[in-house]
Amino acid sequence: MKKRKLFYYLALTILWPAIPGFSQEEQILQDEEKASPGKVTLNVGADLVSRYIWRGIDFGNSAAIQPTLSVDAFGFSLGAWGSYAFSRHTLWLNDTASVDYSYTEIDLFLSYTYKYFTLMLVDYYAPIPVDTLPGINYFNWNNRSTWHTLEVSLILNGPDRFPIQFLAATLVYGADKGKDSTGAYGAGTQNNYSTYFELSYLFTVRGFGIRPFIGGIPFGSSWYGSSAGINNLGITVRKEIPVSKKFSIPVQSSLVFNPLSKKAFLVFTLSL
Repeated sequence: MKKRKLFYYLALTILWPAIPGFSQEEQILQDEEKASPGKVTLNVGADLVSRYIWRGIDFGNSAAIQPTLSVDAFGFSLGAWGSYAFSRHTLWLNDTASVDYSYTEIDLFLSYTYKYFTLMLVDYYAPIPVDTLPGINYFNWNNRSTWHTLEVSLILNGPDRFPIQFLAATLVYGADKGKDSTGAYGAGTQNNYSTYFELSYLFTVRGFGIRPFIGGIPFGSSWYGSSAGINNLGITVRKEIPVSKKFSIPVQSSLVFNPLSKKAFLVFTLSL
């Protein structure tokens, strides 16, 4: 089976979900808030999630650990983020063929923040370990066969008096293809430029950070869904649990609905 066809079945099967909260873009914004202008800051940590949901889509059907490592200086952030499922799951490639594996992902990112705006480039890499498929090699960057996908995004992070956040993100290279002759997204040869928009607002009630959000796509994609619509709708509630006077553990729960896939998720996240 061609790799692009596999991406089509992959999207239909696990629908690439997303929790707003501890995705790469929010992790970068949190790190930028901690960093002082002109100071080099090293950040290391990990999240434990009950389910990896990203932009309304479930990846791996499992709890996961998600490590992160970054260095920040002069408004720039350079780092890596990953997700590793605790259990295996069966991914059906078609009516008769399947692969049993643990979902893994490693993403590299580079961002620059100036005042309320962050410009970010992310390299997503999440191959399926099927020996007959081309492009499993991490260093394969051929646009027709690579498992890498590059995304450019712009994030508006409002001031404290109006803490709105807006994200616009477009996949620009790699494993994001348009339709083939049968109309199947992901099976074509041309880039699809899948685009995602998200709007959220952060406020605090009695020590709890509350973040309602809504996200959607303007046209079909093998990543998000076969038609335009809302694919990420819900609310995240976050709390800092004090362990000592100088140390606390952030925890959060996210209730996520995906109207496009007709699915819902309740996700718990603990940050270390």
